[in-house]
Amino acid sequence: MRRRTARAVGAAVVVAAVTGGAALLGGFGPIGGRDGDGPGGSGKDGLPPATATVVRTDLVQSKTVDGRLDYAQRRVVKSAVDGTVTVAAPEGKILSRGEALYELDDKPVTLLYGPVPMFREMKKGDRGSDVLQLERNLRDLGYGAGVYVDPRYDEDTERAVKRWQKSLNREATGRVGKGDVVFQPDRLRVVTADASLADQVGSDTAVLTVASTHPVVRAALDQSDGALTSRNTRVEVTLPSGRTVPGRVAGTVRPEDDSASGGASASQEGIVVEVVLDGGAGAASGEDARATASVRFVSEARKGVLAVPVEAVIALRGENGGYGLQVVQGTTTSVVRVETGMTADGKIEISGPDIREGLKVGVAAS
Repeated sequence: MRRRTARAVGAAVVVAAVTGGAALLGGFGPIGGRDGDGPGGSGKDGLPPATATVVRTDLVQSKTVDGRLDYAQRRVVKSAVDGTVTVAAPEGKILSRGEALYELDDKPVTLLYGPVPMFREMKKGDRGSDVLQLERNLRDLGYGAGVYVDPRYDEDTERAVKRWQKSLNREATGRVGKGDVVFQPDRLRVVTADASLADQVGSDTAVLTVASTHPVVRAALDQSDGALTSRNTRVEVTLPSGRTVPGRVAGTVRPEDDSASGGASASQEGIVVEVVLDGGAGAASGEDARATASVRFVSEARKGVLAVPVEAVIALRGENGGYGLQVVQGTTTSVVRVETGMTADGKIEISGPDIREGLKVGVAAS
């Protein structure tokens, strides 16, 4: 269920407030005049029924919705060859370069880093960016002695591959088959095991769903909240433990990717955004990913402005119109013109040459 905890007060609300406050103007006459002649909105002594103080504060327009913890960049890992799953990957496991994502026919399928997918068997005599990527991984795993890292799969590369294959208890062929490795950008977390132990998988069968190790929160917004989905919009996330951490909008995701926020049926009417938490991989450490988080989106903020309750603003009569405040000084009052600005949390930004912090102003009776 979506909820709104800090509601931006729109123009219609201001109009409603100042219309109610217009009664305060009853016998004021022109701006700067005294109010002793008129009873409208005033007490027996000519003073308003209530007062407030002009304060200097921060005004923030925001919207808070429910969200779910997840991890960024979800994607499916598919088998490149036919075989039987002999080791099923455990959900939640974090895997690094050189570790097995799963085992097929009792042989490990190894995670290596790089942007180029495994699209062919690599062997001596081959050239390409995939060979360069493989050699970098061999070097970083400690098997690159004698290898000149370049796009050529030469005898040194072949010898390094054999050393690596022996460490994995694989047949030392010196060739790297399509089903031997999976290239991914970096460390990853296993989200779900899509194939179970003893499952028969074929080419392009989903084996795992994985994601990065960086926690995110996914939340659904209304279509009318498009401005809040802009990249790098700042948010505050209250995690299931009650801890609040800052974050930013990374972008939107497809509804079908949003299983953590209720799936496509829950988000058809809105926009699903992905929020990256500040603090990296440890930002959500120990949090219950099945519990609800609270996401506060800030659409606009004004720092250190003068403000009064919305009910303090009155509509000014006459051809110039505009808005004013009933300033209370001892037992007398006067009306001063103000410019109004942003509204939030029942307060409205005001400015004008006669306005200062600490000034006492009249407030319409509730």
